[in-house]
Amino acid sequence: MVKWAAAMEMLLLVATATAVAVVAAQCNPEQLSACVSPIFYGTTPSESCCSNLRAQQKEGCLCQYAKDPTYASYVNNTNARKTIAACGIPIPSC
Repeated sequence: MVKWAAAMEMLLLVATATAVAVVAAQCNPEQLSACVSPIFYGTTPSESCCSNLRAQQKEGCLCQYAKDPTYASYVNNTNARKTIAACGIPIPSC
C-alpha cells in the first residue's frame, strides 16, 4: 500500500510538472513582436498584434509577463495598456 501511494504521488508530480511546462511553452513573448510599435511608440495596434495579445491573454501570459522582471517594464507601461485596451482586451489584474 505504501509503495502504491508513493507511486501515485510520483505520477501526480510528473503530471503537474508536465502541465506547467505546457502552459509555459504557450507563453512566448516572441508572439508579441507584432505589438512592438504600439507598445513602444503608441501607434494603433494591427489585427495581428491584437490576435496575438488575445491568445496570450487567454493563457494567462500577460500576468506572467507583468511579474517577470525581464518583461514587466514593457507590459506595465502606458502604451502597453493602451494597446491592450485598443484591442478590446480587459486590462488584467495580476
